[in-house]
Amino acid sequence: MPSYPAGLSVSNHALITLSDALRHRLSTVGTRWRRLSVGEQALLVVAHLRKGETYTDLAAGHGVGTTTVFRYIHEAIEVLAALAPDLRTAVEVAVRKAFVILDGTLLRMDRVGMGSGRDRPYYSGKHKCHGMNVQVIADPAGRSVWASPALPGARHDMGAARDHGIIDALCDAQVKVIADNGYHGSGFEVPQRRRPKDPATGRRRRLSENQKDVNSAHARQRGPGERANAQLKTWRILRKIRCCPRRVTDLVKAVLVLIHAG
Repeated sequence: MPSYPAGLSVSNHALITLSDALRHRLSTVGTRWRRLSVGEQALLVVAHLRKGETYTDLAAGHGVGTTTVFRYIHEAIEVLAALAPDLRTAVEVAVRKAFVILDGTLLRMDRVGMGSGRDRPYYSGKHKCHGMNVQVIADPAGRSVWASPALPGARHDMGAARDHGIIDALCDAQVKVIADNGYHGSGFEVPQRRRPKDPATGRRRRLSENQKDVNSAHARQRGPGERANAQLKTWRILRKIRCCPRRVTDLVKAVLVLIHAG
């Protein structure tokens, strides 16, 4: 099978971070010899995460077996996931910000069982596809601070935030949080909703001009949060996930560590 050299739009610091983590693991487990060096393994893993390269293609390009690639990638993802910040660390960072943005994103996937309705927990009615729900905390500039463990895509953003303890943690720390309409009742700053129906006309009352201005200002503050979600999905492995749903959390954590390192 022919192979060719290609570039990766990933910083050298992210590659060095992964190499150092792998080198520490090898020294811990006492591995003496491997087909690829630590640097080559790190490059292989980043190519898989960033560009979505398959095991077969990576095996051909590096002159190793497919099973070796599979083992190297799983090992590196496990190492990176262990370095990911937890919610407590994220809150400590959020306290130092003027405000943070909380938003949920759906990571599409196709590895779900379709028999006996087992796919229903993963089907998002909003997005009309299967996927995993991930809650992302971003700073005012749109940089990712933290990404939550992945839950089945049918879970609502508000429920997911409660399940992860995000709402209680941010409220207890008195962090100002900007969020969308999916977080009404959380105590966060959310847009104004249209008023209930007028009993006389049966129509919903429109927002006043002042309320529309408030919503416009809120949207400008919330907008950078979409950049953090988009930054996750620039890593092609997260655009359409083809692994077991139980592995998605480690994938997200691994990508987040590389984003922070970059």
